[in-house]
Amino acid sequence: MKQIFIFTPFPNLVQAVISESILGRSEKKGLVKFQIKNLFDFADPPHQRIDDYPYGGGAGMIIKPEPVFRAYDQVVSELQDNSELRVVFPTPDGSLFTHEKAHDLSQFENLVFINGHYKGIDQRIRNELVTDEISLGDYVLTGGELPSLVILDATIRLIPGVLNCYESAETDSFAERLLDFPHYTRPETYRKMESPEILLSGNNKKIEDWRQTQRKKKTKKRRPDLWEKYKNLEK
Repeated sequence: MKQIFIFTPFPNLVQAVISESILGRSEKKGLVKFQIKNLFDFADPPHQRIDDYPYGGGAGMIIKPEPVFRAYDQVVSELQDNSELRVVFPTPDGSLFTHEKAHDLSQFENLVFINGHYKGIDQRIRNELVTDEISLGDYVLTGGELPSLVILDATIRLIPGVLNCYESAETDSFAERLLDFPHYTRPETYRKMESPEILLSGNNKKIEDWRQTQRKKKTKKRRPDLWEKYKNLEK
């Protein structure tokens, strides 16, 4: 069973998401176990502060090292094996998140997500604990919970058994460096809009060729950067 440890000062926010949809289903199936570590539980009494002013001055507050290191120490003590522990820190200055990265993370049994807040986290946390600094894009969010949940959703759905049909994950956008093809379902005609005849033909070879052609057209038009990578792989 894959174990996911989430460090956050807002456990209710995380719990509301991981209890639903794909994430909740993965836990109900016994494939994943989520453990939320409230950073305030690891702060020093009596005030339980998890942040402080930055050395050198400047705006904003910084997550203190003590709560995060203590939560990490507890995780290490709880693990029953010596398998590698990957520690993910969502941050705008990290490496851009990709499908390949999600697949990489899905291979590990133990994952920790450190959710930053305020201006940032003490650099010693990043230097000593974090193995993967990941960015969702060139923008800034209030905290790390939403990026962590996005990364988790993309990662956990790649674990065999989580989706009812694993082929669905294998044919997603980016799985082959191509965007997804158009999808149609019943009714065949809706408000005078027709579904492509070829999808109703029953000819699996022609359908597959059509879908691949559509993927290439869409990728070339919308994501020329991906298209160039795909062409290089095809050479």
